[in-house]
Amino acid sequence: MLTVGDLQDQGLTELLARYRTRRIDVPAGAAIPGSYWGAPEAGLLGDALVLRADTPLHSALHELAHRVCMDDARRRQLDTDAGGSDEEECAVCYLQLLLADCLPGVGHARLLADMDAWGYSFREGSAAAWVAGDGREAREWLVRRGLIDTRGRPTWRLA
Repeated sequence: MLTVGDLQDQGLTELLARYRTRRIDVPAGAAIPGSYWGAPEAGLLGDALVLRADTPLHSALHELAHRVCMDDARRRQLDTDAGGSDEEECAVCYLQLLLADCLPGVGHARLLADMDAWGYSFREGSAAAWVAGDGREAREWLVRRGLIDTRGRPTWRLA
């Protein structure tokens, strides 16, 4: 599974900055404040994504996508639990794949494999099958809110 440390930053901090999100790195073995699942998973605290070198990249992108997809009121109170609807959760999963394409050497195919390895569960059986099936609804959710364009590219807006 690809980790934040494997990237050696290659664009992750810039990607976060496009969404006005600060990056907070904590030392190896330290707790990750704001982590819903616990270390090594990424944490969300206000306008910051909290990471360790061993944080799975899919986790970092997933939590960033939560921050992007939520409204301003939830974003202002953000601490650990992103909340949101089932539809929003699906949109988050879809957006994290598009964001993976924005990082050199990553791409959505690698992230799909890591999502399956981590245990994301989709009724279609795999993350790739979900993208081809129900993922279309998540894509449309993102388009309707102006978070991606009709070609599936991030618009760098927050909901």
